[in-house]
Amino acid sequence: MFKKDLTPGAKSKVKSSVQRAIRTKVVETYPKLAPYIDEIIPKKSQLDLVKLPDRVSLYIHDSTPLFWQHMDDPLIPHLKLVHAFPQAFPRLRIDRGAIRFVLSGATLMAPGLTSKGGRLPDKEDECKEGDVVAIEAEGKEEICMVGQLKMGTEQMKGKGKGVVMDGGHYLGDGLWKMNFD
Repeated sequence: MFKKDLTPGAKSKVKSSVQRAIRTKVVETYPKLAPYIDEIIPKKSQLDLVKLPDRVSLYIHDSTPLFWQHMDDPLIPHLKLVHAFPQAFPRLRIDRGAIRFVLSGATLMAPGLTSKGGRLPDKEDECKEGDVVAIEAEGKEEICMVGQLKMGTEQMKGKGKGVVMDGGHYLGDGLWKMNFD
């Protein structure tokens, strides 16, 4: 979703009422981040908004990117936030063969998750269409992609094919390389 040569737009301050709403929405959407919310978005601090191309808004705190949002889609964590709190997000794993495609910006497809090296959660922890998930790679330690699912994990297991995620943020894209200092 984020081209390699991404140019940020204007930076503006977020009103305190909007900042409180964002804190609330983050805790509702990602309940496992609740214990860390004061560390992520301190109450007495200033949250900034940076406009990006294609109607994407990026929320940053002290030059640290936190969340991005395309129009009215859910708030999606920046990979730096996911790397800081990996236990707070549902994770799926892609096999070794799919890593190079993901890191080149290709659409994430179900075979990369349903093959031998991939991993999907058990039925009790299944993810549904529209859930925001972190994608880890077989044999790697860091999360390599984060985004919103286009199909649920049970559907992936059943069909074994199809588009899983087409608008994620991945390591090496323009959002990852952006500097806010």
